[in-house]
Amino acid sequence: MTLLDAHNDLLPVAEPAVADLGAGSGPAWLDSWLGARRSDVVAWRRSLHSVPELGRQEHRTTAMVARRLMAVGLEPRTLPGGTGLVCDVGYGDRCVALRADLDALPLQEDTGLAFASTVEGVSHACGHDAHTSILLGAALALASAPSLPGRVRLIFQPAEEIQPGGAIDMVADGAMEGVDRAFALHCDPRLEVGKLGTRVGPITSACDVVEIRLTSPGGHTSRPHLTADLVEAMGLLITQLPLLLTRHVDPRSGTVLVWGAAHAGEAANAIPQHGLLRGTLRTADHATWNELEDKMRSLVAAVLAPMGVGYVLDHIRGVPPVVNEEVSAGMLAEAATTVLGPDASTSTEQSSGGEDFAWYLERVPGAMARLGVWPGHGPMRDIHQPTFDLDERALPFGVRVMVNAALAALTH
Repeated sequence: MTLLDAHNDLLPVAEPAVADLGAGSGPAWLDSWLGARRSDVVAWRRSLHSVPELGRQEHRTTAMVARRLMAVGLEPRTLPGGTGLVCDVGYGDRCVALRADLDALPLQEDTGLAFASTVEGVSHACGHDAHTSILLGAALALASAPSLPGRVRLIFQPAEEIQPGGAIDMVADGAMEGVDRAFALHCDPRLEVGKLGTRVGPITSACDVVEIRLTSPGGHTSRPHLTADLVEAMGLLITQLPLLLTRHVDPRSGTVLVWGAAHAGEAANAIPQHGLLRGTLRTADHATWNELEDKMRSLVAAVLAPMGVGYVLDHIRGVPPVVNEEVSAGMLAEAATTVLGPDASTSTEQSSGGEDFAWYLERVPGAMARLGVWPGHGPMRDIHQPTFDLDERALPFGVRVMVNAALAALTH
């Protein structure tokens, strides 16, 4: 048994046996490490999956990673907030960063797995448990190498799911100082295991949160002319803002406003005094992202001007698009082909989802790739859903891709 729980070293789950799809693809020290330890990588994932932690609460996860790194003589440094850590492997002036995210989602799991979440209302429904285990495996494999052509910086980041993302904390703490290039992987249930999706240019979109708080004197629904009709104003915002926005931005930018929450009132015959709208505003274009807050403020003011309601607009800037640099994206694609041949690398589309890995790429060139986790049969269980699960053969494949990409970057 190698599974960890919150206190000691064991969970009552059988030790997993998972195939290494890239066995023999080298380097020899990586083959040796995965031959002996790949079941540990899977076990770490299952342990993390069973006790998920929300953003900036990842104390157990951070401690587990730090313990494993220190056990092979590395010196991880935990962030001042107590979650997330940075650690270098190797020596030299050249440095490449590999990043994983630690946090889970506030979502009840419904997978029926033997190692399903034991935390009510929290689950690893985005695959961050896999990302963390892959990077930890890559770290320990790199530490076993006879020598490295430079330094690999391991970034175990908290709070990816919290806008504007824990990447900002890592950058502020100096995680990118001296780094030449950065890489990350993200689970993709639309890709078969053994496939890596890469793309040059934007691979994700910018994502902001829009929150509008409305106020009115309130009143009786029989006398709407004597007050400001807050619900009517809210309805106009819900229907008109997304439409108006399409006429104030370039239609090629992929900009979309979608409401996720609307709250106002209780009684059928009372015009409420308070209302709240929350939604996400996404765009595929970096330049458009920089203009959206001003446009939103103008449009909200125009829609509400004749309604007489008061309002406060909070436009919470989220993350820019992840923009993959060409050379870096090529290194990830080549890493996949090194492991499993030319069919392992495939193209992928730009997503409307947001990813705070973008903040690292505002500082250095780099790329994110999509890691196939679909077993090739059965349903494709999407991320951010209670039923999300992954084919664990993706874990040793991910370790190999990360290690090969890092080596390529250090010798480029």
